[in-house]
Amino acid sequence: MNLNLTTTEIEEIVIKAVQKALQAAQHEFVDSGWLSLKEGAKYAGVSYNTLLKYRQHGLQVCEIEGIKRISRKEIDRFFQEHSF
Repeated sequence: MNLNLTTTEIEEIVIKAVQKALQAAQHEFVDSGWLSLKEGAKYAGVSYNTLLKYRQHGLQVCEIEGIKRISRKEIDRFFQEHSF
């Protein structure tokens, strides 16, 4: 089989493949339940600063080498624990 592709066509194919792989990886990470603090604040429906204040009241955040992540389960647990 002989494909006569231009350099531009090859670049477009590679770019689309890389974009598709990045989207799949992002969905896999987000679906794992771990969020950035900004995403966690959005999930909780509060501002970023409010989420940081919640840490003082027991909201647990995972931090590895300065990178902070929070699980959806932890946000749900925190709200359940502080519900009345």
